[in-house]
Amino acid sequence: MTDETTKNRGKWGNSIEFLMSCIAMNVGLGNIWRFPFVAYENGGGAFLIPYISVLILLGRPMYYLEMCLGQFSSRGNVKMFESLAQVLKGVGFGQLIGTFSVATYYCSLMALTLYYLIHSFRPDLPWSQCDPNWGQDTWLGNTTCIPSKSTEVGVENSVSSAEAWFRIEVLKEATDLSQGIGYPNWELTLCLLCSWTITFCICAKGVQSSGKASYFLAIFPFIILFALLIRSVTLEGAGQGILYFVKPNWEKLLSAQVWYAAVTQCFFSLNIGFGSVTMYASYNSFDHNVYRDAMVVTTLDTFTSFLSGLIIFGILGNLAYKMNVEVSDVVKSGGTGLAFISYPEAIAHFDIVPWLFAILFFFMLFVLGVGSLIALKGCAFTVILDAFPHLKTWHVSFGTAVVGFLVGLVYITPGGQFIFTMVDFFGGTFIFYVLTIIEVLSVMWWYGLENICLDIEFMSKRRPGPYWRICWAVIIPIVLITVFVYFIATLEELKYEDQTYPAYIIVWGWVLFGVGVMQPLIWWVIQIGRNYKREGVFKAFLRTFTHDSWGPKEEEFYNNWVEFKREKKQKMVKGRHWFKHKLCVLIGK
Repeated sequence: MTDETTKNRGKWGNSIEFLMSCIAMNVGLGNIWRFPFVAYENGGGAFLIPYISVLILLGRPMYYLEMCLGQFSSRGNVKMFESLAQVLKGVGFGQLIGTFSVATYYCSLMALTLYYLIHSFRPDLPWSQCDPNWGQDTWLGNTTCIPSKSTEVGVENSVSSAEAWFRIEVLKEATDLSQGIGYPNWELTLCLLCSWTITFCICAKGVQSSGKASYFLAIFPFIILFALLIRSVTLEGAGQGILYFVKPNWEKLLSAQVWYAAVTQCFFSLNIGFGSVTMYASYNSFDHNVYRDAMVVTTLDTFTSFLSGLIIFGILGNLAYKMNVEVSDVVKSGGTGLAFISYPEAIAHFDIVPWLFAILFFFMLFVLGVGSLIALKGCAFTVILDAFPHLKTWHVSFGTAVVGFLVGLVYITPGGQFIFTMVDFFGGTFIFYVLTIIEVLSVMWWYGLENICLDIEFMSKRRPGPYWRICWAVIIPIVLITVFVYFIATLEELKYEDQTYPAYIIVWGWVLFGVGVMQPLIWWVIQIGRNYKREGVFKAFLRTFTHDSWGPKEEEFYNNWVEFKREKKQKMVKGRHWFKHKLCVLIGK
């Protein structure tokens, strides 16, 4: 099974580089701005119950499984699925389309972060005061602007200067798409270019260069997080904000929406179904202790999310205290609103060096973004190099960065946030749901729980126990299918901040979704066509459903694996009825 691709394929410099890279990938922007608001909206402290349950029963098993698939096959997600069965090749390409969609808008968020970081190097933060010129902007209209650093409570039909600065100065946001999305903002274009340039430089030599940078990308954000935590909990009113965040609303546990939110947050935070976990693990040595790394990363990811919630709501509690209002009145929105409106507004109220805390916060966000973007970009990078191993690494890295930059320009136009929301929904959520269900069913119910557990046991010298087997074969498929049915049943018209999309934008969203989920069918037809040239239609059709190409890439491991599975299966099947055998496989006996 050893080939030239295997010999030329890069490897991590050491096992710590892989662990640090996974931490940098998973601890990202979603932990800082998405988790706190999702938890707050879905029961506060009570949300931790469904979230941790989902982590234990779905997130951690899926993360470990994807790590094992990548390390066992030593292939990126496209080649991994193709080697498992030719009919599955398109699942990898579908994941790639979704991952590329996320990567392009993710970098636009980094551009916004960099823009805020640059403007934080001023003694008077630009979003802390209202600009008289804003009154002429159509976005503000007849709305009254209130300076963010004042203690004045917002009245009806008013907006804070932090929000006005974000909408008018940064985004130059259009009120609707009647005039199209407009042209890219030149300042944000430079920030976007800088973000992609930094990412290219780190990825120029593949995992050999990104692995070295992972130490900084993984560790540095935690230094800032702990510094911000100390400052946050010592602010006046912080206790009320933190209590507001963790106080459980037990009634929420009975809501299906809360459990749905827990699943989506867990999968998004851990990058499950993106192909990036498989991609990173494919550069490991075959006998690497991937079990340990999966436990460390999934635990640290959850810890970071909770830590971020304490910081964010501690600061928002201080803002509510100074304005003499309830905490709920200063939580304007989640996502970009929390990162670029609520948090900057809270910083504007700091009495001591607010610019320093702004620099720390936005620099931390940017570093977190780089770590995650490297992984997303690496998926496309790996797919290309797996298919064309003779290409130079830096050429592929440069090409993917250029394409990512050009596509990302659409998000920094006046109508960019409309497109951002649409792509996030259709390309960053919808596609992954469908393909992750196909992935789980294909691996566990077609290739088989028994086979995959033997593969993992051979590779790691650790036999998966009942917990892993029951989660993989029973709990995960049932929950994913149930969540998807609920997702479809409760599907509502997509809106951006209560504004309805033009029909043609929604059409493009469905086209993106269709192209992504149709990849398995498209590549299945292509594979049949390729096989047909050699062996006729019927045999070509059957060949796409075989697992003949699956196994370790290196010949020595492959031969030992074949013998290992043959001996194990002989011992397990002997003297067992079919039902008893399947039950024993499920519980690991």
